[in-house]
Amino acid sequence: MDAVKIKETLDRGGMVFGCMISAMGTIRFQRALAGSTLDFVIIDCEHGSRDRKEIQELTTMFRAIDIAPLVRVPVPMAHYVAMAKDAGAAGVLVPYCEDLDEIRACVATGKYHPMKGEYLRRAVAEGKFPSPKTKEYLENRNRGSIVIIGIESEPAFKNLDAILDIPLIDAIFIGPNDMTTSLGIPDDWANPKYLDVLKTVIRKSEAKGMPVMIHQSTMESSIRAIELGARFVMHSSDVRLMVAAMQEQFAELRKVAGARAVSARDTAETV
Repeated sequence: MDAVKIKETLDRGGMVFGCMISAMGTIRFQRALAGSTLDFVIIDCEHGSRDRKEIQELTTMFRAIDIAPLVRVPVPMAHYVAMAKDAGAAGVLVPYCEDLDEIRACVATGKYHPMKGEYLRRAVAEGKFPSPKTKEYLENRNRGSIVIIGIESEPAFKNLDAILDIPLIDAIFIGPNDMTTSLGIPDDWANPKYLDVLKTVIRKSEAKGMPVMIHQSTMESSIRAIELGARFVMHSSDVRLMVAAMQEQFAELRKVAGARAVSARDTAETV
């Protein structure tokens, strides 16, 4: 699914499904992933160590198999949003946002790239462009560009109303690890305090027409997120899905063969 179709699906109240790409670094996965049924992926450049060449190769690969490549940039800086766009990202996930000016700059770059500097500030603050032709050009060039803002801390949550008032944001992201750590309950995803945050963010975001993405890592927590109203569904990661499939299938083989059961361990980091 391309980014335009993703936006159209979400705008009419539908759901889209994808996962985090945290370790994959080669285009040799293209043929296999063509049958994955994913609508989108988030290419992680916040916790993942990727250079611009690798990002471009991955975005090209995913576009070729009709999976929208969104890039999680390292920090909430417009410069990194521009780099992701130049590398072929269909959109960006801007992590750990708290400062309103930083958010405005990232959103503006995501929506009006490659315009920058004073004219970009005027376009966002006053709706003024160098010319009607420039406005039309930038809107056409960025048609379908998706900008997702990360609400991943208690300060961001407390400032949610002001963040949601910023124009042109397409969706809101909640990072469970960062959010629960900030709330003082690290990775306690069933804690009522965390669930209340999810409910509030989903309710307020949806009231503004913004779907919510929550990066949960287990089936139980992802299903709970969907039941709470998350429609931009990001489940698990390439590493976790691979390890889970290995554990499940080899456990079954050991059982059939009468071999000694081996306890599975969760060895994938949660980020």
